[in-house]
Amino acid sequence: MLSPELSAWRPRLVALAASTAASMADTDGAHDASHLERVWRSAQALLEYHPDADALVVMAACYLHDLVNLPKDHPERAQASTRAAQLARSELAKLGFPAGRLDGVAHAIEAHSFSAAIAPRTIEAKIVQDADRLDALGAVGLARMFYISGRMGRALAHPGDPLALERAYDDGAWTLDHIMVKLARLPGMMQLEAGRALAERRLARLLAFRDEFAAEWLGKAA
Repeated sequence: MLSPELSAWRPRLVALAASTAASMADTDGAHDASHLERVWRSAQALLEYHPDADALVVMAACYLHDLVNLPKDHPERAQASTRAAQLARSELAKLGFPAGRLDGVAHAIEAHSFSAAIAPRTIEAKIVQDADRLDALGAVGLARMFYISGRMGRALAHPGDPLALERAYDDGAWTLDHIMVKLARLPGMMQLEAGRALAERRLARLLAFRDEFAAEWLGKAA
């Protein structure tokens, strides 16, 4: 059950995120409205462990963290979250968002990005970062990984050594490698204990898929 304040702001944040997405020429199914909802739901689960956190700041950052979303191979990708934070601050101010909480929202947005490598300084930013990274793991994270790699023209896996037993990982060429290059690192990078526990469970499913995929890929599975 959302508080009256969250209930009042949620539709406005959803509308702001949707209006920005509608203005983008290139839609991204891995960073769409469903992604924003999943991040917010994960953040709600984490908020239960941190009742001291400002839930409105967390909710605003969850819905607005991808206001500026550049492709993963874009040369300015690392700047996307900072631009998103600036845009969110400006648009929220126009909507009459509490001025004293704008800094918190902006920081949570800029710190959520893996590419930006900005350390989260507040509990709200830690919750948003963990919630966003949780969506890169598990079954949905797996689907997003293949979706993004397909858009970038990457092959599914190395033809003869999908598990990289005798070669270096290269997720710029082979999609399956991304599990070990980046996703397997995420549980250890989680900011919160609850986020880490959820991430470890989701990663276990990814690793099981990786083994099964490789067996089928090499014709070793029934």
